[in-house]
Amino acid sequence: MVVRSRRELFRVAEVDDSNNPTSGVAERYAQALFSLAQEQNVADPVADALRNFGTLINESADLKRLVISPVFSAEEQLKAITALLDKFGYGGITANFIKLVAAKRRLFVLPDMIRAFIALNDKAKGIARAEVTVAGPLSSDHSAALEAALRQVSGGQTVKVNVNVDPSIIGGIVVKLGSRMVDASLKTKLNSLRTRMKEVG
Repeated sequence: MVVRSRRELFRVAEVDDSNNPTSGVAERYAQALFSLAQEQNVADPVADALRNFGTLINESADLKRLVISPVFSAEEQLKAITALLDKFGYGGITANFIKLVAAKRRLFVLPDMIRAFIALNDKAKGIARAEVTVAGPLSSDHSAALEAALRQVSGGQTVKVNVNVDPSIIGGIVVKLGSRMVDASLKTKLNSLRTRMKEVG
């Protein structure tokens, strides 16, 4: 789907989606925004802005309540979101998109829209994202080895790694590459890295 103007973005978003599952709504809105961002050559800045806004939502209990709670009217959400966007300097199609989502009473789907947009932008750039959980902080050598291993199993794609520390998996490593957990074949390829991570010193 190609959206050639901001007006068309609004038209796409105004299609009745009352019978669509949340994931479908998120993907459709994200695709409309992505098409417009690509046309204006601002896909990366929009992805960065959306990612930052998603962080704001995750870190603010009040903002999260505003986003997900059904007790707020569309007018209340739009007013509050507009003030927040202005305060933090969001503008352009990113701000217009978030305001549109608020006006259409779809703000509770915004976190999914953000994830869907980032996934579209990553795919267009040949980037895969990995969520890695380890027992303790990784050394620079281990980080480099992990990225190399993930690049290999992802078919040579650039891999952006987000590392989480969970001591309950002592000596282990849990990898989620894209939307899939590490399967047996990936575990085999990462086995040497796991062994190195278990070593002391």
